[in-house]
Amino acid sequence: MIVPDGAMREELGAAAAAGAQRQARRGRLPGAVLVLILLCALAWVIYVDRQIYAYAMHDEARPADAIAVFGAAEYDGRPSPVLRARLDHGLALYQQKLAPLIITLGGGDPSDRHSEGGVGEDYLRAHGVAESAIIAETKSSNTRESAERLAVIARANQLHRIVVVSDGTHLFRIHALCTAYGLTVYTSPRPEARAMPLSARIKRLLHEIVSYTAFRLHMY
Repeated sequence: MIVPDGAMREELGAAAAAGAQRQARRGRLPGAVLVLILLCALAWVIYVDRQIYAYAMHDEARPADAIAVFGAAEYDGRPSPVLRARLDHGLALYQQKLAPLIITLGGGDPSDRHSEGGVGEDYLRAHGVAESAIIAETKSSNTRESAERLAVIARANQLHRIVVVSDGTHLFRIHALCTAYGLTVYTSPRPEARAMPLSARIKRLLHEIVSYTAFRLHMY
């Protein structure tokens, strides 16, 4: 059968148009997926940011079995300003008789002569806390390890409820980690002595968002 030239041209044109439409749809699909991914990522960042803010602004301190102070930098046996502020807040809660025991957490670099937990213990003893009322954890090198070792200490000493002390922006992640290790904790942010520069606040917030996201991805 001989197909007229006109009909053949029409058929070829329709096929080309259909192919072009399919190609356009395929081209739009990756873009739509990318937009969806970006929207989901933005929603996640906003959610985590709001949770961090909520924990930073709310003090849950109450009677408990122990107070745990998460570590920060120490300078050759002396607490850094951040660590001192955390220790002072933990000491204030202890003096309010919210718990009979303080746990100081944090190790240090292998080359350091001191650990964050050990420096914390020395600081508290110098401020009138009895040695028998302090447990110093000196091996952890990050927040996750501190939470893990806190869980071990809690089980060994039959501690069921713990008030955890750190910077406000740190507490949402600490609460999530401690809960994952089976602890019942109440968060208590240490007071900010002065307003932090905006750049430092943004850097700290981004660190917490990334660290919390990495923790959740690891869990799932």
